[in-house]
Amino acid sequence: MRIGTRILSALALCAVASAHAAEPLKIRHGWVAITNTLSPMIFAKPDILPHYGKSYVVVPMHFAGTTPELTALATGELDIVTIAYSSLAIAVENAHLDDIRVVADGFQDGVGNYVSSPYIVRNDGSIRTIEDLKGKVLLVNSIGTAVDIGARALLKAHHLEAGRDYTVVEAEFPVMGAMLLQKKADIIADVPPFAYESHLKAGSRVLFTMKDAMGPSQMIMLAARAPFLAKNRAALDDFFADLATGLHWMLNPKNREAAVKFASEQSKIPLARLEPYYLTNRDYYRDPNGIPNVAALERNIATQQKLGFIKSGFDVKKYVDLSFMERGAKEASAH
Repeated sequence: MRIGTRILSALALCAVASAHAAEPLKIRHGWVAITNTLSPMIFAKPDILPHYGKSYVVVPMHFAGTTPELTALATGELDIVTIAYSSLAIAVENAHLDDIRVVADGFQDGVGNYVSSPYIVRNDGSIRTIEDLKGKVLLVNSIGTAVDIGARALLKAHHLEAGRDYTVVEAEFPVMGAMLLQKKADIIADVPPFAYESHLKAGSRVLFTMKDAMGPSQMIMLAARAPFLAKNRAALDDFFADLATGLHWMLNPKNREAAVKFASEQSKIPLARLEPYYLTNRDYYRDPNGIPNVAALERNIATQQKLGFIKSGFDVKKYVDLSFMERGAKEASAH
């Protein structure tokens, strides 16, 4: 009896262990503006994703900017982050995250005739040139993000230094337009869809864009730490295959009406606000296979070094692992 009981107990433990082993991997995925980086929004549409809920599930986590996401990655609170090129430099040089890896494209700024992030001033203000920003207040979503670095880069080229010649303050994107019009800031670093709000456009104009400062940019990327990638290769292969499948669906012009409606439902942004620009060339460029522009990323990092935002350059390719996304894109294209 004792032997039988022990066997049954062992079998029960094996069954529990097997059940735990079969549980989908929970991927904690950071995001800032859900309509801009299509991941993790794509994972809210499991009906088009063959692997979702089987080998993995996604837990979206919202942050005010990419820099706070980086902190969460460093402390183990996130698995996949959406970071800017500026955040990658911070991760490597300041946070010493030598195991961080860029794994996919989020979106790119200023590519061809696609949109570039605008820096907006009031029509009734005194600012007509970049030099007029001396003594003014710049509003960004978070210190150290790409739009912050872009503004600082262009202003530095015009001999204006943050802290000395102008002040940088933080606010989330949805409230920036109102703060500008209420004269709580003199210039805002904005992004779609908030930059297209009718009340903002009526009382403001674009002074310059991110492209003016940085050229085409690998603005946002998906990144993770190498040990997490290695440990969960099988489940992550499915994740990236589903990401590619979702990108193909979202970016297919035949699906645009349904994709815009889906984005409106997920973001709670009214359809009327998204429809005029979303997934057109008035929006950011997104690689249909999720492959980042590494050459642009290298130029972005080199510009940061040239302008003194980072102490030294580094081999960008060392921190890029495209094997997951390339494999996923091949699987998605085969279906």
